[in-house]
Amino acid sequence: MNSAPPPAGTPVKTPENPFLKLALEMGPLMLFFLANNKPDLFRPLLRSFLPAALTDGPQSSIFIATAVFMVAMLLSLVLTRLLLHKVPIMPLVSGVVVLVFGGLTLWLQDDLFIKLKPTIVNTLFGCVLLGGLALGKPLLPYLLDSVFQLTAEGWRQLTLRWGLFFFLLAAINEIVWRMFSTDFWVAFKVWGVMPLTIIFAMAQVGLLQRYALNEEDRPQG
Repeated sequence: MNSAPPPAGTPVKTPENPFLKLALEMGPLMLFFLANNKPDLFRPLLRSFLPAALTDGPQSSIFIATAVFMVAMLLSLVLTRLLLHKVPIMPLVSGVVVLVFGGLTLWLQDDLFIKLKPTIVNTLFGCVLLGGLALGKPLLPYLLDSVFQLTAEGWRQLTLRWGLFFFLLAAINEIVWRMFSTDFWVAFKVWGVMPLTIIFAMAQVGLLQRYALNEEDRPQG
């Protein structure tokens, strides 16, 4: 198969420790889940910073979890910068949205905002990917901080798939938070979305192999 050159400007990256990246991305989510299910572990500390209505009210679990999530996300971004010497676009955008919508959740004492965060982030990523594709500029290598080296057609197909997948995640989030309890939504955010994403990513292996650049076609670093 003849390999077309990759899209102009496609980054060539050095592989990083995937377990470290996974830990930095999953850490805040795990603390979010823990704080929602075991708020008493964090309540004494947060009472010094948050109003009593947030730490001891009827919805205190989700508010405590949101506060913990915000701090953990900020710490994750700092550690990512220190350990990986950069902050990839997806964690950065997600972190900013967590801080903004988490702040609105606590300020207005309304958990709607933190529940909308996945919908907004995934819709944004889907629009960026499909919009870039429509303009002839596959942006997936930048958005996912990809280490793969594919042909132009490979990037187009992979970008389309990921763009549609992000829209699917946004739709699923809307269904789950509207139809189920807050506790179920928190659990699904951690134990449902991540497995779905891993399964989807693994399903792309065939495409990655089919459109991988031959060794002689790869740009030299």
